[in-house]
Amino acid sequence: MTSEGSPAKATGAPPHLFPNYRRLPVAFVRGQGAWLYDEAGRAWLDCTSGIGVTVLGHAHPAVTEAIGRQAAELLHCSNLYRIPQQEELARRLAGLTGLDCAFFCNSGAEANEAAIKLARRYGWLRRGGGAGAAPEIIAFTGSFHGRTLGALAATGQPHYHEGFGPLPAGFRHVPFNDLEAVEAAITPATCAILVEPVQGEGGVVPPAPGFLAGLRELCDRHGLLLIADEVQTGCGRTGTFLAMQGEGVRADVVTLAKALANGVPIGAMLADGRLAEVLGPGTHASTFGGNPLAAAAALATLEVLEREDLPARAATLGAHLRQRLEAVARRHPGCQEVRGRGLMLGLVLDGPAQPVVEACFAEGLLVTVAGGRVVRFLPPLTITAAELDEAVARLERALARAGL
Repeated sequence: MTSEGSPAKATGAPPHLFPNYRRLPVAFVRGQGAWLYDEAGRAWLDCTSGIGVTVLGHAHPAVTEAIGRQAAELLHCSNLYRIPQQEELARRLAGLTGLDCAFFCNSGAEANEAAIKLARRYGWLRRGGGAGAAPEIIAFTGSFHGRTLGALAATGQPHYHEGFGPLPAGFRHVPFNDLEAVEAAITPATCAILVEPVQGEGGVVPPAPGFLAGLRELCDRHGLLLIADEVQTGCGRTGTFLAMQGEGVRADVVTLAKALANGVPIGAMLADGRLAEVLGPGTHASTFGGNPLAAAAALATLEVLEREDLPARAATLGAHLRQRLEAVARRHPGCQEVRGRGLMLGLVLDGPAQPVVEACFAEGLLVTVAGGRVVRFLPPLTITAAELDEAVARLERALARAGL
């Protein structure tokens, strides 16, 4: 642990682990709501939610009870058999999204891989399953869709690609928020457009007015699938259950993960019912996907989200946090703007955000970097206004530490 007087620095990997994470020097042993506690008992205000995961906060009693009850009955049986909890989860998600088919997996990257496979097979079947140009998907510069090879190829940030080639072909990247560029990129081989409704890892970049609706119109006109990667934006974070709903746009395919089970690994690909037969028996699978434990945790999470109307709470608290962050930005010349939706907000800086994130760490505030110059806030949707005010106070002290 670093002293209170200096920002913490990321450390090397612990013994026997790959050094692929820049871990900060703390080990958390328990959590409660928006707070995490280290081995020494120090409290840390968590405005990362495990990178957008613990949407209900830590140790939520409804999820804890559901996990314990299900673990005592049945953890896993495989998708070779019916799983009632999974079927109920699919039904609940259909009601929340209007999408009739669900495929369950373990992560956002896997959900996006499933969506990529669905789109390619859709394009192949649309041509009659014969030879011809391979189906292509249009994605966006600045996007992030995951670390597996297909999702990585779809990601529009070249630095994530370095050293991992050759990546799968079949993706065209165009500028985000540029409808003319999208239309110019459509060819007879195009089968889908893949978009984050708000770019997360790219810097909390929201869509321009009418952009998502414009993508819907292009897809309708050209017979393409519109795929919304809602891995970070979904489950109420931006003020509606799906961020696309906040824009009044319906995608053909939606991917979810992160917050869906409040920390139990699960991913989901949801699709319009007309696409059900595109992935018939044997075309795709996931050993652990939607097993009884993960599905039970997701059902408990959705129950709380709906009962307490947490998407609306995210909209209200997000407006409060935005106002407070904008006031901070006016007082600190090193800050440019605040952007995002709901409780997915970014403070854009003139320079690198990492020193500010490390200074926040020294103040007992957990935030992350997005897009290099953005301090990203992804607090639990159950956080209080008073806790958000405390987070902003700690942020302001951190900015002073960092000389901004």
